[in-house]
Amino acid sequence: MNITETSTDGLKREFQVVISAKDIEEKVNGKLEELRRTVQLPGFRPGKVPVTVIKQRYFGGVLSEVLEDAISDSSRQALSERGLRVALQPKIEVEKYEDGGDLTYKMAVELLPDVEPGEFTGIELEKPVAEVTDESVEEALARLASAHSTQAPVTEDRAAETGDIAVIDFAGSVDGEALPGMDGKDYPLELGAGRFVPGFEEQLIGAKAGEHRTVNVTFPEDYPHERLKGAATVFEVDVKELRKNVPAEVNDELAKEFGMESLEKMREAIRDRIKGEYDGLSRLRVKRQLLDKLAEAHSFEVPAGMVDIEFEGIWARLQEELKNGTAGEDANKSEDDLKAEYRSIAERRVRLGLLLSEVGRRNNIQVTQDEVNRALINEARRFPGQERQVFEFFKQNQQALENLRAPIFEDKVVDHILDQAKVTEKTVSVEELTKDEDEAEAA
Repeated sequence: MNITETSTDGLKREFQVVISAKDIEEKVNGKLEELRRTVQLPGFRPGKVPVTVIKQRYFGGVLSEVLEDAISDSSRQALSERGLRVALQPKIEVEKYEDGGDLTYKMAVELLPDVEPGEFTGIELEKPVAEVTDESVEEALARLASAHSTQAPVTEDRAAETGDIAVIDFAGSVDGEALPGMDGKDYPLELGAGRFVPGFEEQLIGAKAGEHRTVNVTFPEDYPHERLKGAATVFEVDVKELRKNVPAEVNDELAKEFGMESLEKMREAIRDRIKGEYDGLSRLRVKRQLLDKLAEAHSFEVPAGMVDIEFEGIWARLQEELKNGTAGEDANKSEDDLKAEYRSIAERRVRLGLLLSEVGRRNNIQVTQDEVNRALINEARRFPGQERQVFEFFKQNQQALENLRAPIFEDKVVDHILDQAKVTEKTVSVEELTKDEDEAEAA
């Protein structure tokens, strides 16, 4: 075997590998002989099948197997002998092969860069923290009480207000034609909840029980029913009854409905939950600061192939967001600007990933099986009733398991760096802590 390095360009390397016809012939003959000793064919005793028959039946398949193994083994040997760490699978291109001749192929690889982490003790970070106030606890309690509200008739003589439930009979028509699904009786409609066509609920505000109203609305252009897209529609509505939501009383009985011993215990649990949320946001903020500083301090070259893969993932998600109308400001940007912006983000992510990986390697940071198991359990809880299928999926899918393991490893490395950095806490308002939450989560 002859290996020649033909090109060097940054992290990219190209090699030409030549495997002699003699080596190929020896391996082919060896496999054919092994087959001759073991194969059973009608009309021949075991081990007595003529070589000519074996070649006639199996030569093509054996040759393909030998060539495939030769390329795999020689490419690994070429990289191992030179101590090269590749970022992605090598790209192989057979340049020349004829029966009975040498095999010549080209191998293109991208290498992992040499990463030299800087000192972390000089990093200064400001960690925003917010206090859990009594007011925030009471607001959370009020929301829980509202979620456990009951309905009661509006007994006072008044008109419908936002939040009331109007019990209605209704019938709609387009150009005087009634369409299926546009009528109903004794329908409880919460005014202001936005469950009906835009503009419908607003026109019932101010109505009284027993009142008839004609409601004019226009269906949205993206409405799923073809006949109603952009259609001007008239609804005849009878308001039969008004009801109101009555929040549950905030007391020990409410606490017991949530499995708590008392209202005081429930307040403590709510305070702990809110504190956990605040702590999580604080960590996101300080982690983002840390990653920004690490990105600024490290500017090594990164493998273009890894950046391409990361960018393709980001771009695919962005296309879904643009399609679903959830892309926010990105919807107003040109494709060229978006590609430039997100390729830069992809490069940053790859660089930070390689840096954190090297820090973890040097400090022997490992993800334990217990940590993976906890992550698996948390993932399974997201799919009630399908836990067994979730566990089986991860058991059969090593890449999915690695995707579960990766953020655990990253967090442990980040914790290791934060332990060395100088982190100063700064008390901020809840509004300051929670603003731009999505940005804080970006790596």
